[in-house]
Amino acid sequence: MRAKYRDAGLDESDLAADPIEQFEHWFTQAVDSGLHEPNAMVVATADAAGRPSTRTVLLKRFDRRGFVFFTNYGSRKGQDIEANPAVSLLFPWHGIARQVIVSGTAERTGRDETAAYFRTRPHGSQLGAWASDQSSRVPSRARLDQLYAELADRYPEGEDVPAPPQWGGYRVVPEAVEFWQGRENRLHDRLRYVRKDGRWAVERLCP
Repeated sequence: MRAKYRDAGLDESDLAADPIEQFEHWFTQAVDSGLHEPNAMVVATADAAGRPSTRTVLLKRFDRRGFVFFTNYGSRKGQDIEANPAVSLLFPWHGIARQVIVSGTAERTGRDETAAYFRTRPHGSQLGAWASDQSSRVPSRARLDQLYAELADRYPEGEDVPAPPQWGGYRVVPEAVEFWQGRENRLHDRLRYVRKDGRWAVERLCP
């Protein structure tokens, strides 16, 4: 299976002054294109021994400070990040022949930021964050459903649900951001912002 890319190229003169502004531009285009969940990203982590793992999570916000997602701190990715905060994010926008790769360091968001976001989640998702001890073994689906039902009785619809203490956000502070544009003959455009001496520099990579 091999797709042919015929999209317009990406030139250095097309880029914004910094990667966050450029990401916002591309992200808006991805949303407008109708892509399913353009905020879905693959998060790659490694444990203290260097063993890698990946999973798809949803980007919840981004600004000049970095890219934020939320998770259970006791999950595999949470344990990896605590041991090794180096993280890579991949936005695989295949439908528009684009990818964005963010390399950086993950740090926890403050509890106020976590609580503010948690309040915006649907009631069921709030309960799910309490019911799931993410990445740990559970004896059966029935046990998971039982935990959820008990929480639903404790916190009925319309009642405030507190943010779990073991659940919160990570902000990935970027050190490099690569913008990949598919081109013909596998001669793709790859332009990468790299932070040097407190400023962003752009370099072109061979495909």
